[in-house]
Amino acid sequence: MTKWLKPLTRGLREYANLAADKMKEAIKKTAKSVKEEISANAPKGTGAYAKSWATKATSESSEAISMTVYSKNRYQMAHLLEKGHALGQGGRARAFPHIAPAEANGETMVVELIEKALS
Repeated sequence: MTKWLKPLTRGLREYANLAADKMKEAIKKTAKSVKEEISANAPKGTGAYAKSWATKATSESSEAISMTVYSKNRYQMAHLLEKGHALGQGGRARAFPHIAPAEANGETMVVELIEKALS
């Protein structure tokens, strides 16, 4: 290898590691924000459903992370509340959209955070 290639390769490797770390931070921050937004906008019967939302890293490597936002013990209700459902006596229960708006905001947020971190 030539003399200038080693420092260049090392610098590119350091930048890639820094970029991966910044992207992981952005994804973790976004997942937390989405969880908080879902909890804040969820229907508040007893409050147990809103409190049941959590985040977890489903996979992580040195270069990437995958986060999941989920309801720990009220997951059966999520789809029914988000989309509405048929009632036993006829008719439909109204929908309470609270997951889709948080997801859309999260998509925008993660792009902005990554762009900001890498600029």
